Amino acid sequence: MHAGYGGTLILKGVDLQLQQGQIGVIAGPNGAGKSTLLKSIFGLLTVHSGSIQLAGELITNVEPNVLVKRGMAFVPQEKNVFESLSVEENLQMGAYLRRDNYNHLLEKIYADFPPLAIKRKQPAGELSGGQRQMVAIARALMMEPRLILLDEPTAGLSPLFMEEIFAQILGINADGVSVLMVEQNARQALTIADQGFILTAGKNRYTDSGQHLLQNPEVAKSFLGG
Repeated sequence: MHAGYGGTLILKGVDLQLQQGQIGVIAGPNGAGKSTLLKSIFGLLTVHSGSIQLAGELITNVEPNVLVKRGMAFVPQEKNVFESLSVEENLQMGAYLRRDNYNHLLEKIYADFPPLAIKRKQPAGELSGGQRQMVAIARALMMEPRLILLDEPTAGLSPLFMEEIFAQILGINADGVSVLMVEQNARQALTIADQGFILTAGKNRYTDSGQHLLQNPEVAKSFLGG
């Protein structure tokens, strides 16, 4: 796949495949095209060549609202909650395309994310960074996606909240949701990854299972801090 901003190509032949039910981690240096890749998959940027498929259906350059209906969700790194709205109102916004009763899903979200149950009436802007990230992820789950894209879900979080977010990601995956995430904390993320994709300069540098990438001395030296 080749994609970018305007006439500038950032992705220059990225190739990626994730099987249903897997966790995939995209890592690499700044400027490698990691976030650009997620935005391109979700229809936020124009794909100039190559193709994207979801469950065998061609979705290249399909608009995000259509992709949500087809079972894809995207959680951006920044500005990913409505700060003036309560936690519960944020979750309700995530269900804006639903026409059925989703109260059972709200209760499941509160069971899976206990801090949100406690603060369901509190404005999201008053929460800690880790709790806001939980709101963003939980809101994306309100459409019951089969694939969720996460852009730097642990960015700026304390080690404690980082571990909690990774645990939530494992729980989401255990419910049958495939996960594709960009993550700067590559070593920790690869420990939970079925597949890992190391990008440099808009291309695949290494593609392998998470465990094999962790054991690769070249990957460890160049991308995992030794």
